Amino acid sequence: MKIIGVIPARYKSTRFEGKPLADICGKPMIWWVYQQVKKVKEFADVFVAIDDIRIKEVCEKENIKYIMTADNHPEHISRIHEVSEKIPSDYYICVNGDEPLIDPISIAALLPNKIKNEFYFGGAMRQLTDPVETIDPNNIKLVINSQGRCIYMSRIPVPFPKGSLLYHYNKYVGIECFNKKALDFFVSTPIGANEKIEDIDHLRFLENGKALYFSYVNSESISVDTKTDLEKVRFLINKKTNE
Repeated sequence: MKIIGVIPARYKSTRFEGKPLADICGKPMIWWVYQQVKKVKEFADVFVAIDDIRIKEVCEKENIKYIMTADNHPEHISRIHEVSEKIPSDYYICVNGDEPLIDPISIAALLPNKIKNEFYFGGAMRQLTDPVETIDPNNIKLVINSQGRCIYMSRIPVPFPKGSLLYHYNKYVGIECFNKKALDFFVSTPIGANEKIEDIDHLRFLENGKALYFSYVNSESISVDTKTDLEKVRFLINKKTNE
């Protein structure tokens, strides 16, 4: 079974242009993510999927393997699909390029144990304990049934705790596992109403009846969506490297 790790890195982020190259304790953010993903021994290879010559130059300087992809992909799943067209593999594990604190153990938790020929998607989640994180629309919240299947994803805290307060909100963590069928389905299916409203790519699968399964990971990773997030990550990495 062949599994490759893919780290999508887009230069022209609408919220934070040049985010993959943001300095964190003397190294670009993409370097930190790449180092963590490379620690997963089960990967046949690891690539950063890039779209800009400025990221290419940094990857070459830092000895980071990369694949140049188109600069007009509307979201990261389409970028992963382009990688799947160039490099055959049984599975593609995507680790978001803005997760410099990601834990290799959390990544390895999503590794499949057998090849599945039908549509397959597996994702990671963690419980939210910080009320600020919970109300932050940049953090995607997941509603999961008893079998681990995702029912809905939203930027607001769902479900609403009217009948009971005994609930922990689930946060999407930027680790995903796709097989080729899942990637092909995504790029060949038009955007739906809920995806357009929430601006959450994975709703394209849910709106078309596809099963998305999520597993809990013990991760305190922080996705860098804003410059405020970047300052927090810099503080945490600096603290960790000086312990």
